[in-house]
Amino acid sequence: MAKYFNRHFLKTLALSTGVGAVSGYAVYSFLGSNDTEVLVQNGIEQRYYKIFENKETKWDSNWDKRQSKSLVKPVDSNKSDLQDKYDKKIESQKSRAARHIFLIRHGQYNLSGETDGDRKLTELGRKQALFTGERLSVLNFPWTTITQSTLTRAMETCSIIQTQLPANIPLTSSDLLTEGAPIQPDPPNKHWKPELYQFFRDGARIEAAFRKYIHRAPPEQKEDSYELIVCHANVIRYFVMRALQLNPEAWLRLSLDHASITWLCIYPNGRVSLRCYSNSGYMPPEAISR
Repeated sequence: MAKYFNRHFLKTLALSTGVGAVSGYAVYSFLGSNDTEVLVQNGIEQRYYKIFENKETKWDSNWDKRQSKSLVKPVDSNKSDLQDKYDKKIESQKSRAARHIFLIRHGQYNLSGETDGDRKLTELGRKQALFTGERLSVLNFPWTTITQSTLTRAMETCSIIQTQLPANIPLTSSDLLTEGAPIQPDPPNKHWKPELYQFFRDGARIEAAFRKYIHRAPPEQKEDSYELIVCHANVIRYFVMRALQLNPEAWLRLSLDHASITWLCIYPNGRVSLRCYSNSGYMPPEAISR
C-alpha cells in the first residue's frame, strides 16, 4: 500500500508541476513496474523514497517501554501452565485509560530580570494566565492533577490559573520542568545561541522530565485522566516533538504563545494525538504574545 501511494504521488507530482513529456512518461512507466531502482528524472523518485521509507518515520508502539509485554518476564512457551500465567500477567499489565495532558506555558514576564525572582509576570502576563484559567474552567474537565515548574513565572501563572479551578486538585512542583536548552536545534537560530555545555546540562534533565511525565497510563489507572503541567516554551516544544516521534532537533521551528494551551492525548495502546498546539484564541487579540 505504501509503495502504491508513493507511485501515485509521483505521477500526480509530475503532472501538476509541469514536468515535460519525457519525464512524465518515466514516472508513468514506473507506476506499472516492480523495479524500484528506476531513476526518475531530476531525482524525484529517489528523494521521495528516502522520506517515506526511512525507518525513522515508523511508529514505535513501545516508545515509553510500557507495553504490557515489556512489563512481564518471559517464560518458556513450551510449558503450557507457565504460558497461561504469563498471558494473565500480560493482560493485568495492559493500560486501560487515556491520559489527557495539558501543557500550559507561563504568561509574559520581565525579560530584563537578572534573577529568577526578578523574572515575574508582567501585568499582561497575569491577564493571560487569568484568561487561560477561565478557559480551562469552561472546558469543565475533571482535572486530575496540576504540576508546575519551580521557576517564579511558572508558579505565578499556575497560582492564577488555580483561582479559576476547583480547590481540591492535587498540586506538585518539579525542578525537572524548569526552562533550558533541550537539544541543539536544526537549523540553528542566530538570535539564540546557548553554550554547548547548556545543552549537555539541560538536555538530560528535560529528557528525564519527558520520561517521567509523558507516557501511557499505568495499568492501575481505571479512568481517563486530565492533567495540567505549567512550565516553559522550550520544554513544551521538546515534549511535543518527542511524543509525536518527530525529529526533536526541529523543536525550535515551533512557536508558542504565552499562557497558551497544548493538549496531548496518550491512548492505552501507546498512540499519541496532538489535540491542539499553542491555543490562545480564547484571549482577545491584544492579549496574545510570544
